[in-house]
Amino acid sequence: MNYRKFGNTDLTVSEIGFGAWAIGGGAMIGTTAIGWGDADDTLSVKAIHAALDAGIIFFDTADIYGLGHSEKMIGKEIGNSKEVVIATKVGNVSRNEQFTVDYSKEYISSACDASLKRLNRDVIDYYQLHTARLTHLENGECIEAMQLLQQQGKIRYWGLSLNTFEPDADAEFLIKNNLGSGFQLVLNIINQKALPLLKTAAGKGYGIIARMPLQFGLLTGKFDTHVAFSDNDHRKNRLTKEVIDATLSATEPVWKLCSKYNCTKTQLALSYILSYKEVSTIIPGIRTPEQVSLNTEGLFQLDKPDVKMIEQLGSTSFVELMELIRKQG
Repeated sequence: MNYRKFGNTDLTVSEIGFGAWAIGGGAMIGTTAIGWGDADDTLSVKAIHAALDAGIIFFDTADIYGLGHSEKMIGKEIGNSKEVVIATKVGNVSRNEQFTVDYSKEYISSACDASLKRLNRDVIDYYQLHTARLTHLENGECIEAMQLLQQQGKIRYWGLSLNTFEPDADAEFLIKNNLGSGFQLVLNIINQKALPLLKTAAGKGYGIIARMPLQFGLLTGKFDTHVAFSDNDHRKNRLTKEVIDATLSATEPVWKLCSKYNCTKTQLALSYILSYKEVSTIIPGIRTPEQVSLNTEGLFQLDKPDVKMIEQLGSTSFVELMELIRKQG
């Protein structure tokens, strides 16, 4: 495992982190799936320890994942270990069987205390506003809350997990006002929307977490149009036959590189992101020891012409694909 500095902070993170959404299990808010289907806690525990054995020292979760279950799993197995960097998020809420958001100062303060308890930690290393938008940031309560938590010693650093398709305005507000220490953004072979922002933010000293590196599994090569997802798996409505077909067709030129590098599609997808020095860590979703191996072994640096080729596809043939994916939510 290789390690990188998280922006201008004193945090050091593993290049591959542990995305802990899936170990939250198949939670529902009303009739809306907010997880990845049922999870086996025994297997999740093995995955956490396999990750630690592989050198993963960055774990990313959220209080909404499994409605707190993901945080509890990490708290039980890792707890207050100083060797591991724990990041979690706040702001997405389940109330009256409805999904909503709350970025009020009062709520963030109480939610942080609840996360600390579930995580079994004295302090949260990196606390993130979970897709807060410009209106929330301009209101100022959420920023005041994060700064207060930092002063109280409950969190070390804070930042923003950015919107999947429209990350710029929210990030620019924090950059312009010199607020926060990092951003979590979507970056993968087909979704390159955040590339300009990646370079700007890193240049200003922000740490960068790259999420959705495999686009919900679309870039692993394991899905075809016959795949079926359970009702408590959010991908059921996102990875439609149309989306899978379009992705298989559009990414065909990219996968020719697998022969050149003698690698799997997953290895190529992750290695592409690691080719950007501005990225601090990548957080593929992990819930089995096998996935630890698949996401950490055989990674490499792509040759610059190959990165440029993928970027060119990002501004041409992938544009229509991303618009189709955007319509699915």
